Amino acid sequence: MSRYKVAIYTLGCKVNQYESDSIGNELSKLGYEIVSFSEYADVYLVNTCAVTNMAERKSRQIIHRAKKINPKGIVVAMGCYVQAVKEELLSDIGIDIIIGNNRKKDVPRIIKEYLENNNITDNIIDINNTCEYEELHLDKPIEHCRAYVKVQDGCNNFCTYCIIPYTRGRIRSRNIKNVLDEIKGLVKNNIKEVVLTGINLSSYFDDSSNTLLDLLLAVADIEGVERVRMGSLEPRIITDEFLTAISKNEKICPHFHLSLQSACNATLARMNRKYTIEEYIEKCELIRKYYDRPAITTDVIVGFPGETDEEFEETRNNLQILKLYEMHIFKYSKRDGTIAANMENQIPEDIKEKRSNILLELARKNKNEFENTFANEKVKVLVEQVEEKNEKCFIKGHTDRYILVRKEYERGVAYSMVNEIVDMKI
Repeated sequence: MSRYKVAIYTLGCKVNQYESDSIGNELSKLGYEIVSFSEYADVYLVNTCAVTNMAERKSRQIIHRAKKINPKGIVVAMGCYVQAVKEELLSDIGIDIIIGNNRKKDVPRIIKEYLENNNITDNIIDINNTCEYEELHLDKPIEHCRAYVKVQDGCNNFCTYCIIPYTRGRIRSRNIKNVLDEIKGLVKNNIKEVVLTGINLSSYFDDSSNTLLDLLLAVADIEGVERVRMGSLEPRIITDEFLTAISKNEKICPHFHLSLQSACNATLARMNRKYTIEEYIEKCELIRKYYDRPAITTDVIVGFPGETDEEFEETRNNLQILKLYEMHIFKYSKRDGTIAANMENQIPEDIKEKRSNILLELARKNKNEFENTFANEKVKVLVEQVEEKNEKCFIKGHTDRYILVRKEYERGVAYSMVNEIVDMKI
């Protein structure tokens, strides 16, 4: 076949990134040339996001940017935004093909049929009525040291602020054998670190009754895998049994992104989260019982509908108690189609901004304090890249706790260290 050029743009989560990488791998094997999205291409693939209205707006902007780069190019919109607003996009003259979730594996076939005879089929299913886990495969990720591997899809939580259960469908998990086979292939391509990811990773449970714990231990047992990292977890998965097993395995990183959203029980209840702040604090204490200085990170939404000054203060006080390594602070943004969008007592933007700034300052303080506890210690760093600046040469990489380390090295030595895990004094 002639060598068509394909450009891929990914918005949103690491699951999307995995799916885009997998599609890019497959298209490359079929003879397509993968190019930068800013370049002239025959086909532009936009893997969209719908987690917020802002994400949807960015998705639209990127889709229409493609037509400006090459008005005759084929623009393919796929993913969560497409799933959420199918009818709207069908009439968008800037889009040639739309593909929903659980149909991304068909992208190569769909593109081929369109190129050959402009054959457009209905590529969106009723995502809420499928039990199928969409099987994709990754040979080589964009990052050459670390690979995100998708093992789970869908969510049953129905938090009041979230559209994702409606765009990703119900929970379903990938067969453990397929996961392990893929990772063995990645190791052959010199991948040292694997990050297991999913829409609701804690719910992993495959058709052979393997749990996330079974999967973690099996991945860590693969020869050549040097680090296993977990994506976002729900607090409920943190138990003595879980921590006893993983803390004995040095390959599994002491890095826990533990979903929070608010540190106030009244707000958590309105969000339809399934835990209290007391339970969350207990889970963090349990992790610290098994690990020395584990990196516990989270996401926090400020300005959720109905959040009073007293509720915000409760969140701030509890976050001071928790002393998490990193907190990603988000101002609540209405998401059409969710329960929270229609709640009373929506918070004005200026109050959201003020509360966000208070928590961002706390987050910076906590991050600095945590990282400073490792000063003058030797740590293991996966060297991911070399950076040259002002005639100096630096290596950059992450520790097992995902602390970013940057250190000056001799140029010749620095480049030889890339993709190696080395001992380094901070």
